[in-house]
Formats: sequence, C-alpha cells, structure tokens
Amino acid sequence: MGAKHKRILLKLSGEALCGVPGGYGIEPKTLDTISAELAEVQASGCQIGIVIGGGNIFRGLKGSAAGMDRASADYMGMLATVINGIALQDAMEKHGVPTRLMTALEVRSVAEPYIRRRALRHMEKGRMAIFVAGIGNPYFSTDTAAALRAMEIGADMLCKATKVEGVFDKDPAKFPDANMFRRLSYDHFIQARMGVMDQTAVTLCRDNNLPIRVFALGTRGNIKRVVMGEPIGTLVSGAVGDVFVNDAE
Repeated sequence: MGAKHKRILLKLSGEALCGVPGGYGIEPKTLDTISAELAEVQASGCQIGIVIGGGNIFRGLKGSAAGMDRASADYMGMLATVINGIALQDAMEKHGVPTRLMTALEVRSVAEPYIRRRALRHMEKGRMAIFVAGIGNPYFSTDTAAALRAMEIGADMLCKATKVEGVFDKDPAKFPDANMFRRLSYDHFIQARMGVMDQTAVTLCRDNNLPIRVFALGTRGNIKRVVMGEPIGTLVSGAVGDVFVNDAE
C-alpha cells in the first residue's frame, strides 16, 4: 500500500529526542527508534521534510525569561537545532536513508545553506531534507519555521508530532474529562489560543490553506499512519464545525 501523501513536512520537537518529557540532551535509543520509523515512511514513497526544534538543549524563550537578550537567546536556540539535525542525519543514514541537512544560519562545515529549489531537488531525488536553525531570524518559533518550509516545498500537510494524542479542549494532564478534537477549524484554534502549536504558525497555515495534523509521536507507527491517511490525532483545517473523537458524523 502506497502513501496517501506525496510530500509532508514533519515538525519534531527537540524534546522528542531526549526520550523524557522536560529532559535534556539526546537519548541514542530514542533517536534510533524515531529514525527507524522515518525510514519506513520514506520507503512508502512519501517525500519527507523535517523541521526540528532545540528545546532539549536550549530554549530561547526560557533564556530570555531568565534575563538574556531575546535575540541572543533565540540564536542560541537555533544553534541547538543544528546539533539535533546533525544527530538525526547521522541516525537516518545508519538506516540507509540519504539525507541533506539544510540550515537557515550559515554553518558550512556541517550543513548546506537552505535554498528552496535545492531542497525540492533533494526531495525529488529521494533524499530526506532536514531543516534547521528555524528561519534564521530571532523572535520566530520553529513551529512558524515548519509552516513556512511546508509551504515553500509544496507539502500536502504539516504534521506536528507532539507528546499528546492531539488537540484537546483543555489540558488533559490537569483535567481527566478533557475531550480531544478529531477535527478543528483554524479560527477556533487561534481564538481559543490553544497551546499545542504557535499561533503565528497556525495563522500562516490558515492563510495558505495548509492542513495541520497533530498527533502523538510516542506511539510507534503513528508517523506512517498519518502518511497513509489514517485519521489519527487532530486535523486542523478550514473545515467548518469542530468534531470531537466521540462525536458521530
């Protein structure tokens, strides 16, 4: 069975690489597990671009809150994503997947500069493109970078792999009766200021009609399920009317 989506942009948090919520650094076993699953997805025929965060090493907003200059803190966060990108590239190539690491900040010794047409060429040739350093400017999150890159490469969908199963009407960690949306409109997501994804990123997707699929990375096989078109997690789109998982359609 082939992939439903020809090309996706997968947003991975840096935290996903450390294997422990709120943890630090890179856990080799976790990295290998993610890479093995991505290799399966690549083999299904789907072209994959990845934007990776750096929160497992340094988070710009946290540094800013502690008194650092915001721009300096954000640049440090961008460099943290480069470290994660190098680790992911190494792990992917161990699984036989050719990759290209493309950076918005110039670090020529370890990554090539991001050029849109070159990124498209890499993906058309079957290489996985890993995009790091955000968009190269402070004050923008990696979620926003993921939305921008998704549109630049013509992705069918922005896939946000996170630690929760989808988007809920309230925090499921605090409220046992929280309900998960199966489908959610861009406008409701933005108006309710839901914290799963950066508001700027969602607004950018809305303005360009790019659907977002939010799902749990921790469940093995979920990335492949998304690519195959299974309705897991939450779909954020321009559809009118929200649908909860327990609703009958």
